[in-house]
Amino acid sequence: MSEKDALHTYRSKRSFDVTDEPRGEDAAAGEEPRFVVQIHDASTMHFDFRLEVDGVLKSWSVPKGPSTDPHDRRLAVPTEDHPMEYREFEGVIPAGEYGGGTVIVWDEGTYQPLSHDRRGRPVPFAESLEHGHATFRLHGEKLHGEFALTRFRGGDGDQSWLLVKADKDGVGSGTPDPRRARSALSGRTLGQVAQEEAPKAEEQRHPATRGRQARG
Repeated sequence: MSEKDALHTYRSKRSFDVTDEPRGEDAAAGEEPRFVVQIHDASTMHFDFRLEVDGVLKSWSVPKGPSTDPHDRRLAVPTEDHPMEYREFEGVIPAGEYGGGTVIVWDEGTYQPLSHDRRGRPVPFAESLEHGHATFRLHGEKLHGEFALTRFRGGDGDQSWLLVKADKDGVGSGTPDPRRARSALSGRTLGQVAQEEAPKAEEQRHPATRGRQARG
């Protein structure tokens, strides 16, 4: 699937003349695949876990966030592919838009695919996801070590995944309080981003009102 086709669902849900979210015009990849974890204070608070795969960010909504405790099993619900530029998005999505609310980048970095077949041969990461089980090592500012994503089907038949810490490297006490957590990019909390950028989001939502105010 081309990058353009992969982002069709993402683009169809957003009004880019209203939201500052990236449209996805530059899918340039680096030497190592990237990952990002964003905290999203939308209709419900959640973490968005994203891994670079084939030029886009494969994405999961993780209600409780990724845990650094190997005993925790975190539900991860797949969402639409996001553009690579989204790994740097931080701000306020205007009310009334898809996903309206405040977003910060909680962690970001690179990851190393670790999936192998039964003979010990490396498996392409996209293929391991397609098969429903992928292991990888995160090299982030806050998350380190081996993690695994495993697909399962819930009682209603919907597809979900489990995100777990798979080794003892970088083990911690779990997941921080999202309202007190700070951005890995700007050092700001959700509250600080909302306070600083909400007026801009409101102007984008009501451009006609902005014009009337400017004319005085």
